[in-house]
Amino acid sequence: MTDALPPRGCQAAEPAEDGYFRKGCNPLAETGRSKLQNQRAVLNQQILRAVRMRAGAENLLRATTNNKVREQVLLELSFVNSDLQILKEELEGLNISVEVYQNTEETFSIPLVPLGLKETKEVDFTLPLKDFILEHYSEDSSEYEDEIADLMDLRQACRTPSRDEAGIEMLISYFLQLGYVENRFFPPTRHMGVLFTWYDSFTGVPVCQRNLLLEKASILFNIGALYTQIGTRCNRQTQAGLENAVDAFQRAAGVLSYLKETFTHTPSYDMSPAMLNVLVKMMLAQAQECVFEQIGLPGIRNEFFTLVKMTQEAAKVGEVYMLVNTAMNQEPVKENIPYSWSKLAQIKSDHYKALAHYFIATILCDHELQSGDDEDQQEKALSQLYDYMPEGLIVLTVLKDKVQRKQLGKAHLRKAIVYHEEALRVCGLCKKLRNIDVLQEVLTVAHKRSLLKYAQQETEDDFLSLIQAPDILPKTEHKIETIAPQFSKVKVKDFFHRLGPLTVFSAKQRWTAPRTIRIHHEAGELGFSLKGGSPVQIYCLDPVCTAASMGLKEGDYIVSVGGVDCKWLGVNEVLEKFKSVGERPIEIEVISCQDTAASMHSKSATYSVGMQKTYSLICLAMEEDKIDQTKKAPLKLPFLSWGTKNRQKAASTLCLPSVVAGSSPIKKKLSPFTLLNTESSLY
Repeated sequence: MTDALPPRGCQAAEPAEDGYFRKGCNPLAETGRSKLQNQRAVLNQQILRAVRMRAGAENLLRATTNNKVREQVLLELSFVNSDLQILKEELEGLNISVEVYQNTEETFSIPLVPLGLKETKEVDFTLPLKDFILEHYSEDSSEYEDEIADLMDLRQACRTPSRDEAGIEMLISYFLQLGYVENRFFPPTRHMGVLFTWYDSFTGVPVCQRNLLLEKASILFNIGALYTQIGTRCNRQTQAGLENAVDAFQRAAGVLSYLKETFTHTPSYDMSPAMLNVLVKMMLAQAQECVFEQIGLPGIRNEFFTLVKMTQEAAKVGEVYMLVNTAMNQEPVKENIPYSWSKLAQIKSDHYKALAHYFIATILCDHELQSGDDEDQQEKALSQLYDYMPEGLIVLTVLKDKVQRKQLGKAHLRKAIVYHEEALRVCGLCKKLRNIDVLQEVLTVAHKRSLLKYAQQETEDDFLSLIQAPDILPKTEHKIETIAPQFSKVKVKDFFHRLGPLTVFSAKQRWTAPRTIRIHHEAGELGFSLKGGSPVQIYCLDPVCTAASMGLKEGDYIVSVGGVDCKWLGVNEVLEKFKSVGERPIEIEVISCQDTAASMHSKSATYSVGMQKTYSLICLAMEEDKIDQTKKAPLKLPFLSWGTKNRQKAASTLCLPSVVAGSSPIKKKLSPFTLLNTESSLY
């Protein structure tokens, strides 16, 4: 179980004056969660080194014709393959270390699965942003050093967010701040000199791009991951804790769903639409599981209609986990999802299906129709549990006939025992799950309870009963849906507010350098009018006035009056400044908007024109221009290819292929460890 958060754990940071959290968790704190994140970071570096070694060995294999050298390289590749397989298994072990994230209170519940945070490298915004401020905005970039430092401090804090609402708010504030930064400093016609590196949460393979969209998508993923960690940390022994867990998993699903819909061509496997679709289903399934626990928390009374409700709720949990398990075993998710996650979904599906059959067996074995019972209500309730009845049985007859009730009840118990045994078998086959004591204990207790119930029934020759228990129709009174992220609730202030209103002073707009115009009052008139909001514009300029002769143009923006910045001032405030100087001349600074250059497509993770919907783990924006667009990419084999013939053909330079006009796209089966370009920004 995780260490207690106070005093050695992650302390919630105090809000800074400007409305964001400057500090995350102490990265050196010896909590269970911080240890796992540190191990994840170390594994990411080891995987990176191993992938580089493989890339170099493959390049040498393609270049050499010496048989002796080729034999040595093939031997080296086999070692690298083995090493990477071991590292991948270790990373999977971190992803299934669910006990660390559970609540510290003693609990008798099947553990829930959280997502680990994506790791990243440090980013230095200083030089690129200062250069852009000087070049694009024609301002002294040294005056914005504090704002750049605030941005970098916030990003650094987001690497270790606290596992509470303060951590969520900090991540959202950085995500919103990135929106301002993108509009102010990242023009659509070129890439800035900022390299973002993020590691895949499941494969550990790094993704490097000079594109802010990768940063925004990764922060969204971490917001969803943090919600899952908050959900698993809730105390599931209280109603409030279960309500918070349901809410957290629904919000996690909402954030991941938003990520899937907004960033459609992310270059990382953990953020691909197929993977995100599975993760959304898994989070909603865990929310449904918490709803079932919430209903049964006060205790399950051995009463007809209560057991009918619990039967349907348990069947619903079993159904959603069955859908999760099915989705996890589909390509291309199957290759990258942790094996233990898939098996845990299968175990939970079997476990809750077994509970549903146990509850309905209890109804049939323990409750006989009495004279004072509502016969119609019981018949209606029981008929809603089945899509069909076994041949020769009618619901009302079953309720009245003790023998038929016993036979159908024992059939359900037999099916419950089969599901319990299957869950225990699958759990025993998975090494990671076999080591989770509470999971083994829950499954064993439920299995023994069904066996005991079966043994308590009257002994008879079961071979004479050919009744097969029908499937139970799932139903829930608590519909679980995603909760969309509510970014508007987090108020942030643009760090670079002093540059001016974003609608005018953005990276998409281009202006002339500020020009100084000396204004002389002519008979109390300026020779022009002002219009607009902030900043104000020159309007109705008299072409023969003194200001026009000094270079003032129609439509110019006034950025300062008398040496005072007025980018955020309206018409009335600027007129007041003109009036305050009386008849004396006053100097103003103006800028003229230039025609914006035709925007070109940004080669980024979300741009898909001429590309197949596949996922590359390299920086497309840096090297794609060097690739011959008419050259077809050769077919690449999966990374974990053990045969000599496959190793000779393997390659590690797979990237997004271009579609040649008049030809059909070639589908390729990708493996995360092959997606590395030796010429990319990764090096």
